[in-house]
Amino acid sequence: MATKNPYTISFGKIPSKYLSRNYIIDSIAEDLESDAPDEQAFKLTGIRGTGKTVTLTAIEQHFKKDDDWIVIGIRSDSDIISELVAHLYSSVPMISEFIDANLNLTAFGIGLNIAKKKPVASLDYALQVLLKELKARGKRLLVTIDEARKTKGIIDFIQQFQIYIREELPIFVIVAGLYEDIESLENADGLTFFLRASKYEMSPLNMTYIRDDYQDTLGIDFEEAEKMAFLTKGYAYAYQTLGKYMWDSKEKHLTKEVLRKFDEMLSEKVYKKIWSELAPKDKWFLQFIIKKETMEVTELLEITKSTHSSWSIPRSRLIEKGIIDASNRGSISICLPRFKEFVESLGPLPEFKA
Repeated sequence: MATKNPYTISFGKIPSKYLSRNYIIDSIAEDLESDAPDEQAFKLTGIRGTGKTVTLTAIEQHFKKDDDWIVIGIRSDSDIISELVAHLYSSVPMISEFIDANLNLTAFGIGLNIAKKKPVASLDYALQVLLKELKARGKRLLVTIDEARKTKGIIDFIQQFQIYIREELPIFVIVAGLYEDIESLENADGLTFFLRASKYEMSPLNMTYIRDDYQDTLGIDFEEAEKMAFLTKGYAYAYQTLGKYMWDSKEKHLTKEVLRKFDEMLSEKVYKKIWSELAPKDKWFLQFIIKKETMEVTELLEITKSTHSSWSIPRSRLIEKGIIDASNRGSISICLPRFKEFVESLGPLPEFKA
């Protein structure tokens, strides 16, 4: 084995042992690299720790290798159009020269003062001019926005983005965010276009790949690797965390100490935050759901003395947050590894009062 731990528990950093979301990366790359892309906007969504940022970073790295692409990452809480123009001016020499020769953007603190040129009235228009110049030079602009959420900056950008698309300008966007944050953007007034944009959900990692990686990287036997793989439930952050602590332990079998560290890290880095964002009624139902790997809905309603109508809204919220899986009709299962142990560690919950 190599001396450096190949697994990482740092959010957003691509670890040396990384099970790539090849389907998502290849699908988006294939579409964007075509002569006439069918899509110009994509959404990556999932709960915390499912690999959204890592996948977005991998896509950025893919396109940064191509001289025909300019890749700019932007925060969702910024004035996105202003940031894009500033980034293009400061980072892309051809655009710097073009602005200095053709556009007076000094009112926005960008470029040189061109006495013979009237100051540009808006950065929306300035970006449109720059995109036309990129198109004339055979270049394309990819904008990435991580941890996207509903802000004035991102709403203004998406609305303006629709205009750029109608003008057939070479600008493309990929946003990554939590289920609820992407949904709030999709439902915002005037963003019908964003609702229709292609969306990729961070589904669980392939168990076979995890098992084979653990077996090869940790030097453990097939049965132990398979047990560890199923323990992660395909959850990307759990795969990295369990691999890291198993590597550090130098053991060939899963120990109580490794499991303790695994539980502690999931709790501190992911589960406490997820729990804090749940409604009281969602928490109340969960304390019953966790008692079984898979629970029939009829049993849940019986032990909670609830009706289908009182369960329907918590059910939808828990599915949207990626906590439960209700794809098998009439049954529910927990998606997150050792979430039962986390909930039980919180102690008894007060009975929910409607």
